[in-house]
Amino acid sequence: MGDRWQVEVDRSLCIGSGMCVNAAAEGFRLDSARQSHPVHTETDADEDVLAAAEGCPVEAISLTVLGTGEPVFPPEE
Repeated sequence: MGDRWQVEVDRSLCIGSGMCVNAAAEGFRLDSARQSHPVHTETDADEDVLAAAEGCPVEAISLTVLGTGEPVFPPEE
């Protein structure tokens, strides 16, 4: 993976499970309301960040390729 990604969390979907923090502690933090936030909104492609997005029980995390907007997760149907 040589791409850079845009990382977003839809706070209206986030339920504060903390699974993203468990999967990618360097990539996500929970605030005082237990809402997830990316540590950096732009990051190098990272297996842990991808695992966090894939493991989110409500798919609140989206990853896109910077520059092209191509979806990484969730994938286009």
